[in-house]
Amino acid sequence: MKTARSAASTETETETGTKMEGGGGGGGGGLPVTVAASHLDGLVLALTPNSHSYNYRSAVLFGHAVPVTDPAEKLYAMELVTDGVVPGRWARTRVPPNAAEMQSTGLLRVRVAAGSAKIRSGGPSDERGDLADEALLDRVWTGVVPVYTVMGEPVPGGYNRVTEVPRYLEEWRVEANKEAEEFAKEAVKKEAAAEKAKE
Repeated sequence: MKTARSAASTETETETGTKMEGGGGGGGGGLPVTVAASHLDGLVLALTPNSHSYNYRSAVLFGHAVPVTDPAEKLYAMELVTDGVVPGRWARTRVPPNAAEMQSTGLLRVRVAAGSAKIRSGGPSDERGDLADEALLDRVWTGVVPVYTVMGEPVPGGYNRVTEVPRYLEEWRVEANKEAEEFAKEAVKKEAAAEKAKE
């Protein structure tokens, strides 16, 4: 699925947040849509409840959507969606989809007019008054609990006849788990630029 972006300029919102404004006004017809996604990387535990936070990545896109009707484009988009779940899966299944499957599947092409993204990383950020309280520092544990998704061991289906888990699937699962854990832990080490120590 090919996505056209009409953004002509990029504006920095903060050190860890960006915003882009479309130069074309997002025209061209279609249904106005908003697409949002968030990913949690860690629970940030501070000295006080009010200073608790999360390490996360988030993005919001605004644009206009139209149905994908061209058969070739639709087939291409379906392949991208499938391989976006498990890389290489499309070619290792019964393809192309039959006429009924093509008819029952709807896809939208979105022309992005504007968008914004924000990331929070790093450790806790407490008020200076609390950081000066030695008794509080000795009593309350602070830090980050990394959060990441783990792909479990594949479980065969009821009518599965393939004895071994395919190599491409197992290699992807192991690598995806490794990358997810590493990213969540690396996010702890980065400076929390979006949430500096409060006065």
